[in-house]
Amino acid sequence: MKFKKILMIGFESGDLGAIEWERVRQMSDVHILVSKDNKEISAELAETDCLLVKLGAAVDKKMMECAPNLKFIGMFGTGYGKIDTASATERSITVCNIAGYSTDGVAELVFALILENIRDISRAKAQAKKGEYSDSSFSGYEIAGKNFGIVGLGRIGQRVASIASAGFNANVSYWSKNRKLQIESSSIKYRESVKDLLANSDFVSINLAHAPETEKFFGSDLISAFKENSVVVNLSPMALLDIDALALRLAKKDFTFILDHPDELTADQASLLSTHENCIMYPSIGYITDEATIGKKVMFVDNLANYLEGKPTNKVN
Repeated sequence: MKFKKILMIGFESGDLGAIEWERVRQMSDVHILVSKDNKEISAELAETDCLLVKLGAAVDKKMMECAPNLKFIGMFGTGYGKIDTASATERSITVCNIAGYSTDGVAELVFALILENIRDISRAKAQAKKGEYSDSSFSGYEIAGKNFGIVGLGRIGQRVASIASAGFNANVSYWSKNRKLQIESSSIKYRESVKDLLANSDFVSINLAHAPETEKFFGSDLISAFKENSVVVNLSPMALLDIDALALRLAKKDFTFILDHPDELTADQASLLSTHENCIMYPSIGYITDEATIGKKVMFVDNLANYLEGKPTNKVN
């Protein structure tokens, strides 16, 4: 079984390796790459039965109506919040993402960013490079013994919990849509209230997927609940937060917010947050490791092959 036409929006030749591109060719009569701003996308969709999009791309009901033969939508990333999965389900269209390929890379970065912040590592490195070796201006504090809150206990959240608990000896608590009894122990506790979790956590790691139900999950009420002097790390989509409410809380200068998805913000939103010294931005580097890069490509193409074999993997609808 093959796809008749695979339409790939926003892809470039370097996004997949030679082996993966060959597999795509073998699974379709034709595959076409178009830019995300191509005005002919609607026309290209007319004969498309497999649509592949990159992280952040939107696939709405109108696009699906332009593709009467569409059977499969593949997301080259984890977040699928901009895909209208309800409409896809109504039309019997399978939607698959790639989950878990960068679990270790993202979880490890959470702690790298926390440590860089609380130990002033960047300044220390720059100072030593200039031949200035005095430690008199430095201070810091430890993760050990602190309350570490995790919002969302999926693959990444569980890995963060494990590192925080076993690696740093922190007091770990979590909230998740679905309680994970199998990992609860004397060192990992469940809290029924997100607000209570935030109010009592010295460190917070946000690990929710972006979906319609999590859009602006962190509104003014939850953002106001962040504990004073806490460090909050969000390596998840920024669509989870009300940006205006976040800016208002940042203006109080009583906590630190770290993010790595500034590319998902509008220019005005990015400018607004960047005016606050306690908002620290990084490029989206959480998933960029050698291991994750290989795994991402393989899993993405595996999803197509498994669907054609009648055994879809990473299905989200």
